[in-house]
Amino acid sequence: MSKKTTKIWRGNVRDAALSILLSVEKNQSYSNLLLHQTIETYDISDQDRALLTELTYGCIQRKLTLDYFLEPFVKGKLESWVRLLLHLSIYQLVYLDRIPNHAIVHESVEIAKKRGHKGVAAVVNGILRSILREGVRSIEEIDDENLQLSIASSHPLWLVERWVKQFGYEKTAEMVHTNNVPPVQTVRVNLMKTTPDVVIQAFQEEGIEVEQSRFVPECLYVMKGSIAKTDLFKHGFVTIQDESSMIPSLLLDVEKDNRILDMCAAPGGKTTHIAERLNATGSLTSVDLHAHKVKLIDEQVQRLELDNVHTIVANSKELSDILEEESFDRILVDAPCSGLGVIRRKPDIKYTKQASDFDSLHVTQLQLLDEASRLLRPEGRLVYSTCTIEATENNETVQAFLAKHPEMELLKDVALPESLTRFYSDGMMQLFPQDLNSDGFFIAVFRKKGVSQ
Repeated sequence: MSKKTTKIWRGNVRDAALSILLSVEKNQSYSNLLLHQTIETYDISDQDRALLTELTYGCIQRKLTLDYFLEPFVKGKLESWVRLLLHLSIYQLVYLDRIPNHAIVHESVEIAKKRGHKGVAAVVNGILRSILREGVRSIEEIDDENLQLSIASSHPLWLVERWVKQFGYEKTAEMVHTNNVPPVQTVRVNLMKTTPDVVIQAFQEEGIEVEQSRFVPECLYVMKGSIAKTDLFKHGFVTIQDESSMIPSLLLDVEKDNRILDMCAAPGGKTTHIAERLNATGSLTSVDLHAHKVKLIDEQVQRLELDNVHTIVANSKELSDILEEESFDRILVDAPCSGLGVIRRKPDIKYTKQASDFDSLHVTQLQLLDEASRLLRPEGRLVYSTCTIEATENNETVQAFLAKHPEMELLKDVALPESLTRFYSDGMMQLFPQDLNSDGFFIAVFRKKGVSQ
């Protein structure tokens, strides 16, 4: 089967979704970035954007499950674009109930004709009609418990087996199924400017439904409506940020006039949260390796009207070359990581990571913590965080750092909202996506011992 040079089929949601899926598979492009670009290039109408998002994320989230359903009906080899077109069709047949079956088959055959030829269209038509006639096979037929969980949740088997060893079957099963549920958008209220009650009232008057979190007081759940175009967002009263990402700033225990360093700061969510908690006192040095990412931080700082943030483009592994040692009261190392806690937002991540990635990230994380220990003053506080649930990057990084730095210790007693204290143990907090219905996150809190110790 050959594939024609494909022209953009403007306004066609399924063809647009197929283009995104192909780019994710061939180029390992990020689906969330491609989605926005494709809406523009395909001129997708406002009423069809939700369907495009569902088809794209749904097919990526369910890729292994869709392959399992498709496999018995395929004879011979399929080109990747044909297989992905069939994924799109099966996803609609199995998981959506508002599109008639005949419409799904007709649309898929038309796309096959446009991108291929009549022979391809006949294959697509034959496979889909066989599936409609016979139904897809049951996942319950799989005897192996881990393989069944892998197929049912569409997570690679090696990852499921690794997590079952680390966390047990029950917690792993809950996590991988949660990873296929769309996240609830959350916003952070800027406590320098207003209060959650005032913001809730203002959003209600605009027809936007929000609810206050019981975990992080300044966090609101957006139940209905779009925040990004509101005046409250434009004028810096709220910031879109996942709830788990707000917790490292709480654990820094910011005090008036503190001198603070954020070592891996882009795109600036935690930097701006810390600056808000400084309440126009002290200073915050915000660092990232890439100039275009530092520009994103600057834009947020300007929107929120924060005067105590200073941004730097630099390699955070070498900051002691340009910053004075033992000069910061608080340091945040929100380290580069595998991102396996944010699979709900970036479902393609779970297919591209390899076990060797964890080891290389572990080395980078330790280098950053080494540098942070040089820059932190005695009695100062260091918070280490990642958006992954992988032990190599979390507990093992913490233990390796402590083994090398006897001057550092984990802080076992910290101030937290009561609803969060059950997640904090022995100086560390491991959050799974199902815990707060947010991103999976890991946080450790260190103290640098005083001179007399």
